[in-house]
Formats: sequence, C-alpha cells, structure tokens
Amino acid sequence: MGAASLPDWVIPPPGGFTADEFLKMRELPRHTELIDGSLVFVSPQTKWHTRVLHMLTAELDRQAPERLRADREMAVRLAKRQVPEPDVLVVTAEAFERDDPSTYYLPDDLVLVIEAVSPDSEERDRDNKPRKYAAAGIRHFWRVETDEGRTVVYAYERDPATGCYGLTGIHHDRLKVSVPFDIEIDLNAVGRR
Repeated sequence: MGAASLPDWVIPPPGGFTADEFLKMRELPRHTELIDGSLVFVSPQTKWHTRVLHMLTAELDRQAPERLRADREMAVRLAKRQVPEPDVLVVTAEAFERDDPSTYYLPDDLVLVIEAVSPDSEERDRDNKPRKYAAAGIRHFWRVETDEGRTVVYAYERDPATGCYGLTGIHHDRLKVSVPFDIEIDLNAVGRR
C-alpha cells in the first residue's frame, strides 16, 4: 500500500500532530497513541495481555483507597505532542468521575501508570514511555512482562532529585508493595482467569 492510497489523516503535518489535533481526530483506530507527534497503531493483543490488564484493573480498583480508582486504556495528555494510552492507570476519584474532559486524563490525575509489554511495544514500553511519564511527573510506573509464561512486574518510583524512575522491585508470583498504597496481587492468577 503506497502513501497515495493512505487516508489524509495518517500523514502527519510538518512538525507532527499536536495533542489538540490528535484528541479531535475521530476516525482513528482504537488504542492509537500520539508519540513525538506521530500516530502509533497497536497490533492485536494476546490473551495474556488482555487477561493481565483485566486482572490488574480489577485488583487495583478493589484495593485502592476511596480517593483513587483504576481505569484502563485511556489517553493521557502529557505534552504538546505526547498522548500515550497506558494499559492501566490509577487516577484520583475526582478525575475518574470528571466529565470534562471525558476522553483523556492529565498527568496530575495519575498516581500509577502501567504498561504491559507486547512484542510490538517492547522498546516504547521499556524506554520511550517511561521517560515521558517521569518527565511529566507521574510518580509510579510499573512495567509488566511475561517470562516463559510467568507474569513479572517491574515497579518504579520517580526520584524527585533526578526526575527519573528508579527500580524499586521485581515481582514474580506475588506483587506486594506499600506505595502508592498497600497492594497485594497474586500474579499467578493471570493464567487461571
């Protein structure tokens, strides 16, 4: 398929799309992200990816204090040309209930961002997105991967001195942390759901 046969909205303008332009685009495929002014399309997800997102969202929402809520696959307007869509988010209850804007969150709304790594998102989820989340001031980030069929969570916290994430733990079988709130999740449950 050549560029001549692509819809006009696929080709970014000089300098790339802005967040304002991106958030007004209605013809985009589901889960399209804006990274560095360019549209990023995702491939179909695996069963593991879908199951881990469902489990994490449900467990985080169940365990979160009243002031927080878990949500899934919502855009976050990070910067002028950055609108990623994290796999799972923990946001303030106020932001969760807010109707305007109803299509995206802002960095100040977020307490935790989670990316579940897929083969096509490996570089973005391990490098590009965490740097952008940290630069936007989001305090907690988890990267979730599968290692020979086992779910592994890499937990990070933003260092206020450097503005970068530091690894706080690698969790196999059971995830247990005290920040951003007390959380305990059986990671083996992903395969049983």
